[in-house]
Amino acid sequence: MTHIELHWGPLGLCGVDEAGRGPLAGPVVAAAVMLDPGQRIEGLRDSKKLSAAARERLADAIRTHAIAWCVAEASVEEIDKLNILQATMLAMQRAVAGLDRAPDEVWVDGNRCPKWAWRSQAVVKGDDKVASIAAASILAKTARDQFMCKLHEDYPAYGFARHMGYGTVVHMAALKEHGACPQHRRSFAPVKLVLDQATLF
Repeated sequence: MTHIELHWGPLGLCGVDEAGRGPLAGPVVAAAVMLDPGQRIEGLRDSKKLSAAARERLADAIRTHAIAWCVAEASVEEIDKLNILQATMLAMQRAVAGLDRAPDEVWVDGNRCPKWAWRSQAVVKGDDKVASIAAASILAKTARDQFMCKLHEDYPAYGFARHMGYGTVVHMAALKEHGACPQHRRSFAPVKLVLDQATLF
């Protein structure tokens, strides 16, 4: 794996990232993390570029060594009511508000920040540039994967533990065969199309 030199920033910096904007089912999850630049965690990077085992190992280290961290979500009902962008912003707001220490500044992965009281900036591809954002991406991803694996136990026909709710061929076939479960995002076009087709027969 190529070594990436991450920016650690000052002590009061909070990094924020989300997981689950694209899937057809499950909540969108956000994490906020404040790290200690003097106690660096090796191996941090964009969670999508890590193995599941590496993510779990790093998530444990983040929860142990971070100055503060919080994971929050916006539900499927909120996604369908607000739209996925606004639900993502809501999850991020909840994550930062849930920290037990107020940040001096918040850096958010992507190209926009939620509306909030903290001084902030958006960082495109921040999960591969800023240590606290990379840590947030790992906590958000591992928390959401755990949720989807538990959801698989309740609705095994959909294969959630395999695809985490993304619109794979297997998922779409199951959706057409079984219809939507309560955790499917009915406002998303692929789900809506399947449900609309089902009402025709």
